[in-house]
Amino acid sequence: MRRRVVIVYVTLLVAGCLGLALPLCGSIAARGTSAMLLDRINDTARFAGLAEPGVITGSAGSLSGELVAYDRLYGIRALVVDRDGTVVAASREGLTLADLDPSPEDDAVLPPEVRTALAGNRMGADTVVWPWQEEPLIVAEPIGGAGEVVGAAVTASPTGALRGATLVLWGEALAAVALLMVAGIAAAGPLTRWVLRPIDDLDEATRAVSDGSLDTRVHTAAGPPELRRLAESFNQMADTITTMIERQRLFVAYAGHQVRNPLAALRLRVDSLARHLPPEGRQGHRLALDEVDRLSRVCDSLLTLARTEDADHSTVWEDVAAVAEARVAAWSPIAERAGAVLAAEGERGVRVRCVEGTLDQTLDALIDNALKFGGEGVRIAVRVRGPFADPDGAGAGHVDVHVVDDGPGLSEDQLVNAARPFWRDGHDGVGGSGLGLSVVVTLLELQGARLTLRQRSPHGIDARVRLPVDGTRTSAGQAPELS
Repeated sequence: MRRRVVIVYVTLLVAGCLGLALPLCGSIAARGTSAMLLDRINDTARFAGLAEPGVITGSAGSLSGELVAYDRLYGIRALVVDRDGTVVAASREGLTLADLDPSPEDDAVLPPEVRTALAGNRMGADTVVWPWQEEPLIVAEPIGGAGEVVGAAVTASPTGALRGATLVLWGEALAAVALLMVAGIAAAGPLTRWVLRPIDDLDEATRAVSDGSLDTRVHTAAGPPELRRLAESFNQMADTITTMIERQRLFVAYAGHQVRNPLAALRLRVDSLARHLPPEGRQGHRLALDEVDRLSRVCDSLLTLARTEDADHSTVWEDVAAVAEARVAAWSPIAERAGAVLAAEGERGVRVRCVEGTLDQTLDALIDNALKFGGEGVRIAVRVRGPFADPDGAGAGHVDVHVVDDGPGLSEDQLVNAARPFWRDGHDGVGGSGLGLSVVVTLLELQGARLTLRQRSPHGIDARVRLPVDGTRTSAGQAPELS
């Protein structure tokens, strides 16, 4: 946009300067020619008055002396001819009309100025001597009275001095126009910035909103009316988006907060059942309490999700292998009923710093999807790999947690859309709202982790969760990476 405005501005500036310079140069040349022409007409008219008796009688008399003295003083050739074009008197010996104007190819042809004078007319004032013309300025005056022309007085003035003076004035005029053009081009930058300032403000506000600063607004007091209306529309759009996001955040926070109290009461009731259970039921009782605690952490995760605009989040150190084994143990009864095989594998003793409950909820969503869509007899493995050093050495490295199944899997297009909210892959009779993975992706982004979904050979899905060891925030996309 800025380049286009500068190009249009400079083009109009150059066109305007040239439109000023060309008529000015023409006016300078015409003015110099007019001054010289008026002076030569007066001199030629005087010679015409002096020459009338001599032309009538056919005797030059003292006229030749006048012409010779004029030529010696001013360097201007002059002569007098009769109506037939015969030279009666000349300022130089042997001077003819052909010497004044050598342009006609035929020497018998009179110059047009002489023909005009012999016809009883005077030379027009529209003659212009241009710097590239080397021909002399010829002026002819008719001689005669009582309506009868008997001859003509002719002068041929050299134009070198006039052309030189014209070139000097042209140089001064072009220098002034060039200075004006340079000043205009130098002002192109500030003028363009001033013209595009409302657009730049709108661009900065758009970038700020896209980076998460939803309270950014555009000033609507300055600028042309069209851009002021655009700025007002942008502010209204930003207000609408902010209101919608705030309503969603409030809903999530309200849902997470309201569920915590019933969960707390449920835990008390489940905990009070411990004294009534036989020894063989204590393992199941402990798993039930763990699930209630996990639901409480899920509520905390919802509250954390509602505060995603905050720069800092509460993080804790977690043993990745321990969390994976705990989630496998919790899902094992469900896997047995589904006829699936669920196992935990990989490195032990690897710890990462992340938002509390994020890894639990991530593994729950991935294992749940593998059991739900893998079908009867699916084999699921939760593998912990790492830690690995970052290739650029910028951080302390990362840990990969893979949830691998040998189910039917998904196509590449389905894997790309799998983390979109409310996305379903078209399985009939399978429950779910399509929010699990989208919530997981959002929670992973809080600590710079990311989810990658890819196809597994010969069939199945390999879901990889990459967690930074030190919990440093990194850039993450809105959808899982497909590799």
